[in-house]
Amino acid sequence: MTSHSLPRIIQGGMGVGVSNWRLAKAVSRLGHLGVVSGTALNLVLVRRLQLGDPGGHMLRALRHFPLPDVAARIAERFYVPGGKKEAEPFAPIPMLHIRMTSSQVELLVASAFTEVFLAKESHTGLIGINLLEKIQLPTLATLYGAMLAGVHYVLMGAGIPNHIPGVLDAFSQGEPASLRIDASGEVQPEILFNPRNFMGASPPDLTRPRFIPVISSATLALTLARKANGMVDGFIVEGTSAGGHNAPPRGPMQLSCKGEPVYGIRDHADLQKIRSLGLPFWLAGSYGAPGKLEEALHLGASGIQVGTAFAFCEESGITPELKRLVLEKVRAGTIEVFTDPAASPTGFPFKVVRAGDSNLDQRERRTCDLGVLREAYLRQDQSIGYRCPSEPLQDYVRKGGNVGNTTGRKCVCNGLLATIGLGQSLSNGQLEPPLITAGDSLADIAPYLLRKSLNYNAADVIRMLSESSPVKNERLLLHS
Repeated sequence: MTSHSLPRIIQGGMGVGVSNWRLAKAVSRLGHLGVVSGTALNLVLVRRLQLGDPGGHMLRALRHFPLPDVAARIAERFYVPGGKKEAEPFAPIPMLHIRMTSSQVELLVASAFTEVFLAKESHTGLIGINLLEKIQLPTLATLYGAMLAGVHYVLMGAGIPNHIPGVLDAFSQGEPASLRIDASGEVQPEILFNPRNFMGASPPDLTRPRFIPVISSATLALTLARKANGMVDGFIVEGTSAGGHNAPPRGPMQLSCKGEPVYGIRDHADLQKIRSLGLPFWLAGSYGAPGKLEEALHLGASGIQVGTAFAFCEESGITPELKRLVLEKVRAGTIEVFTDPAASPTGFPFKVVRAGDSNLDQRERRTCDLGVLREAYLRQDQSIGYRCPSEPLQDYVRKGGNVGNTTGRKCVCNGLLATIGLGQSLSNGQLEPPLITAGDSLADIAPYLLRKSLNYNAADVIRMLSESSPVKNERLLLHS
């Protein structure tokens, strides 16, 4: 991999399409690490194409895909000139499974390539992709597509991704890689991706991106540094105030009077132990304010990762209407972020923005028609099945699921797509309601709103983060 200086500021890889290619490109052009979300990119690409591909960006990126026949098949199948009718639902795509069809694999690879290609287009800055260990089925194909586009960093949280460095090593050399899938039962099935099967007999050698796992404890950092099957290039140390999924508290789950998980001193990462590993690390979780970069550097970090402040800037994927709703509440001091211990099908605590708006705060529909967060399980005949605690109760129990796992669950997949304007049209004529996540520091972005306008951009965030910092190198200078 080509050498480069480490970024001081990493933009978080948030949600489904919140950290889109536009946001990542804007941050990267300012000299920092822009990151695209790698979650559900197949769905994002398909729905953008069905909306008519405003601006022509998806089709332009597909024209650069190294397998023109694959790109043509995807465009022919999903592109709707002028966009679908507003009330018409998005055409579904089959949910992923361990034995995927060639068209499913093609779409995964091409969608990751497309997002990274657009983020990298027309500049030489750094681009990363963020994945979740909990979402395993698309991981191999998504990584390969991102590497085809020349991604510089891979970030991964929500688990212990000690197998990913070896995958990156294999793909960089055109070799196959496998991934063991978590499934209830004694047998742990594997999924395989072979570049030769996808690209032909002589797949290209690819640049191996740096791998930065997202961790919450020194124990996890030590485990990855010593037991990963390849090079770990650093860590993002994420506190419990960060948005999205949080690590569960260590020990039995206890809830506060508000119903949120209670975190204690055992849940704070031991930075001294992490520093002793000799690898770079970045601090995340409420580091989006002036002076926090300076604080992190003083603690021995290479920099910070910031999500929430970027999530509501002009370039992010959240719809303008939802940004305005949230930012109005931020300015009024009436916004709330609730750490919901039950909302996510993953079982991890999940931050939910409450804005006093019934369409935003209520999600009652139980469904699983996208399957991004489904879990694999072994049926009695040893075949593989799939279930989700957010699907209809009778379906989940029929598949052997514990009814206790369903309490309070929400359809996170559909909600997050609605947040970026890709929500499904429902049979009752309504649109899928959105689900917005943010860190506990959401209220702290109020200083960005000092002007009459509620708008601010990625450059404003970088400028604010760089204030009161002693760092003077060129990576922190804004380009006017």
